[in-house]
Amino acid sequence: MKKQALLQEYNLNGLKLPNRVAMAPMTRSRANNEAKKATAEMEGEYYKQRFSAGLLITEGSPVSKEAIGYVNVPGIYTEEQTEGWKEVTQKVHEAGGRIFIQLWHVGRISHPDFHEGKKPLAPSAINSNTKSFTPEGFKDTVTPKEMSLEDIKRTIQDFANAGKNAMEAGFDGVEIHSSNGYLFHQFFNQFSNKREDEYGGSIEKRAKFLFDVIDAMKEVMPEQKIGLRLNPSLHGIFGMEMDEETIPTFDYIVSKLNDYDLAYLHLSEPFNDVSDVPYAVEEIAKHYRPLYNGTLMINSEFDQEKGNKVIEEGYADLVAYGKPYISNPDLVERFEKEVALSDWDTDTFYVPGKKGYLDYEVKARNS
Repeated sequence: MKKQALLQEYNLNGLKLPNRVAMAPMTRSRANNEAKKATAEMEGEYYKQRFSAGLLITEGSPVSKEAIGYVNVPGIYTEEQTEGWKEVTQKVHEAGGRIFIQLWHVGRISHPDFHEGKKPLAPSAINSNTKSFTPEGFKDTVTPKEMSLEDIKRTIQDFANAGKNAMEAGFDGVEIHSSNGYLFHQFFNQFSNKREDEYGGSIEKRAKFLFDVIDAMKEVMPEQKIGLRLNPSLHGIFGMEMDEETIPTFDYIVSKLNDYDLAYLHLSEPFNDVSDVPYAVEEIAKHYRPLYNGTLMINSEFDQEKGNKVIEEGYADLVAYGKPYISNPDLVERFEKEVALSDWDTDTFYVPGKKGYLDYEVKARNS
């Protein structure tokens, strides 16, 4: 019987993956401690349970206090947080897994409650008109502070420091979260970036912040260990709107990424129906595969059949699964043995404790 495409080995720029199934980054809000650090007892066990994935990508980890915009997310900007993540990577590696950390700055998708009353940072002072999940529940976002050049320079350094910390913590690599309406995406988009300096205006200038961050990070860690995530056809979600320059902007970014020797490019298919959006691309992997020469990872609403198909057709090298990995720690083994998937409990996605986090049954492993 032919081996499934998802279960074929893959060489990720020197990192040998036993299969092409990745666990997508998902906020789980379990770091309910004062230091906002990952712990061996929680995150360590969670990722260890899922070690058989070809690649694990952690939940978004803020690169600074300014980057925070969600409750109880583990950071990567202090020594204590770095030590916490070190316990996590040790558990994963001892189990035989491979793990990247997602580096995160939410920009305007935050709230003053996270910043001692100060406004969150963004490319321009334009409210996303969305909701921020604060310690006191959902609140309306506010008009953010337009980043000064000094703010931008400091944030670039924050990402470089986070990359350095990630290497010290023992991660196999990092994923820059340049997607889903967060800070980088805010720079890319004309509706959220009205700057008139070197970081706004033309497509090249709106993309400059991303490439400045990559250039700074590769000075402190191997370029081959840097991946990044993009969501080109995001529309009507997280305050993002598309226009006639949206896809050309992402085309430019993806083409320019060929100048780097990165770990991978992680793309998302549209999160919602964009068939009536004249500027949108409905089939992201099919559109960007010819433009990108490196490893391409795709995600969003893939099941086993669709995952195998997108690899077989040559449109992607890896497929990232999100919610199925919450309730199926042994997802790879379930794919291999054709075991039915367990349902996830949405009520426990973002609450503290082990329920809905560490208590999902492992059915297919070692059976």
